[in-house]
Formats: sequence, C-alpha cells, structure tokens
Amino acid sequence: MTNALTTAAAGFGTGLSLIVAIGAQNALVLRQGVRREAVLAVVVICALSDAVLIALGVAGVGAVVVAWPSALTVVSLLGGVFLIAYGVLAARRAFRPSALHPQGAPSGAKRGAVLACLAMTWLNPHVYLDTVFLLGSVAADRGPLRWTFGLGAILASVCWFAALGFGARLLSGVLARPSSWRVLDGLVAAMMIGLGTRLAVM
Repeated sequence: MTNALTTAAAGFGTGLSLIVAIGAQNALVLRQGVRREAVLAVVVICALSDAVLIALGVAGVGAVVVAWPSALTVVSLLGGVFLIAYGVLAARRAFRPSALHPQGAPSGAKRGAVLACLAMTWLNPHVYLDTVFLLGSVAADRGPLRWTFGLGAILASVCWFAALGFGARLLSGVLARPSSWRVLDGLVAAMMIGLGTRLAVM
C-alpha cells in the first residue's frame, strides 16, 4: 500500500511538473477561464485527452510511434500551421482589444473554443512528447506499478486544468479593461507564433 501511494505521488508530481509549464494549451485554458466561455468543455477536453495519451504511454505505444517517425513530422507541420494561425488571430485581438464580457458568450465563440482546444491538444507534438514518450518511459521503470504511476499523472492533469480553468475567473477584475486584454493577447500571439514556427520548420 505504501509503495502504491508513493508511486502515485511520484506520478502526480512528475505529471504536474510537465503540465504546469507555460504553453499553448495552458494559455487557451486560461483565456477561456477568464472569459468564462466553454470552461467546463475545455477543461474536460484537456484532462481527458491527457488521460488517453498518458494511458497510451504507460501501455508502451511510444515504442510503436518511434518506428514511424514520419507521423510526428506530419503532426508537427499541421500543429505549426494551426498555432501560427491562432497566433495571428490573437495578434489581431491585441490590436483591437475589447473589455471583458464574461456572461452570455455567443454559441459560435464557444464552438470555436472547443475546436481550438481539440486542435491545440491533438496537433501539438509537445503533448505527445510529454505524455506518450516521457511519462510513458518513466512509468515503465515502475514495473508492475506503472499504471499506478500513470493514474497519479492523470490526476495531476485533472487537478491542474480544473484549477486553471475555473480559478482564472479570479483574474476577471484585472482583465476587465481592454488594455489588459491587449497585453494578454499580445503574449499569447507571441507564444503561439513562436512555437508554431518552430514546429513547422522541424
């Protein structure tokens, strides 16, 4: 029992250390959380996607993907193009900022947030590297307790995205002014375009 708890805690800590890093996915969750648009859907998509990918990594799928390197090349290209496009949209918002309107978001905006979340999760090669490859390889060292390690990492993902998405509303007062959104969207644009360009030329 003690070994299982220790292994689960190690999985939680390892998973959290990888997920907390600032990236495209976290930036999207933060933005949706502040705007209170499709927060539950975005959090569920991110957490469930991580759970699936971590499970694949623990099951040893990473070794299979290594045998087909062209798959990562295709994902990198598609992900790079998507992130650049999203970054350009964020840059446009930075030049034409608006005040925060947390309530009554149009259905089109919610649908767009869900689609962006799906694309940003499944077209981002770094997600595969962190979950399928890195967490999968660390879990493999745990032997019979590898699934316990994986469950700890999955729990870390659920806790992080829930805290980020639903806790972001605490920043709504700070981001109620258009100038604040100009800064946030400017940072998001720089991050997305930079990461997208790096992925596209890999």
